[in-house]
Amino acid sequence: MKALTVKQVAKVSGVSIRTLHHYDEIGLLKPAYTGRNRYRYYGRDELLRLQQILLHRELGIPLGEIGAILDAPGFDRLEALRGQRQRLSEEARRYARLVRTIDRTIASLEGERAMKNADLYKGISPEKQAEYEAWLVEKYGGDMPDRIALGKEKIGSLTEAEQQKRMEDLHDIEQGLAEGLRRGVPMGSPSLDPQLARHRKWIEFMWDRPCPPEAYASLADLYTSHPDFVARYEAIEPGLAEYLAGSMMVYARRIST
Repeated sequence: MKALTVKQVAKVSGVSIRTLHHYDEIGLLKPAYTGRNRYRYYGRDELLRLQQILLHRELGIPLGEIGAILDAPGFDRLEALRGQRQRLSEEARRYARLVRTIDRTIASLEGERAMKNADLYKGISPEKQAEYEAWLVEKYGGDMPDRIALGKEKIGSLTEAEQQKRMEDLHDIEQGLAEGLRRGVPMGSPSLDPQLARHRKWIEFMWDRPCPPEAYASLADLYTSHPDFVARYEAIEPGLAEYLAGSMMVYARRIST
C-alpha cells in the first residue's frame, strides 16, 4: 500500500489534521516515517491503529487510556475487533428498542394508538442509570445523593418545551467552547469566561441550587473521570473534554479570588 500523507489520512478517516498532529505529539499514533520534506507518512499498520483509537473512543474509553491498551504486550487486534463488534451489536439492539419506543410514543401522542405506561421505558436501561448514580455517590460522597434527587425533581418539573430549551442552551454553550478549541484559544483564557459563566448558570438551574467555584471545579474533574462524559465531549470536538475541564478549573480559581 502506498503511504499516505497526514492530509490524505485526515480525508479518508474524517479525523482533522490537527487531531492527527496531536496524536503524534502524545505518542498515541506515530507516522510510519517522516520524509525529507518533513511530511508525515502513514502505512496500513498506522491506519489500523487509528481505527482502533476511534473505536475505543466510540466505546467511551478515555483518550489517556487508549495508548496503554493498544501497547499492552498481550494486545490482539483481531480479538479486540471481535469484542468491539459484540459490544456494538448489543448497543445497536438497545438503540433499536429505543427507536421503537420513541416511535410508539409519537404515535400515542398523535392519537394513532394507545400505549401502556410500562412501554414508555422499553430500551431505557435502569441498570445504566443506577450504575452512573452509584459511581457519582462513590466518587464524591457527601450530599451527592441529594443532588441527584434534586436534579431529577427539577427535570421532572419542566415541560417538554422547557426541557428542549434547556438542552438547546447547553448545545449553544458547548459549541461556543468547542469553537474556542478549534480556533486555538488557550485553555482557561478570559475570552472563554462568558461561555463558562453561562455554563455555570445552566448547572445552577439544573441543580436548583448555587454552584460555588469549588463545586464547579469538582464538576470539571468529573468530566474527565467518567467515560460517558469523556465520550460525549470528544464526540463534539476531539480534545474538548480536557479543554472544557481545564478551562472550568481556571475559571473557578479566577472567580474565587
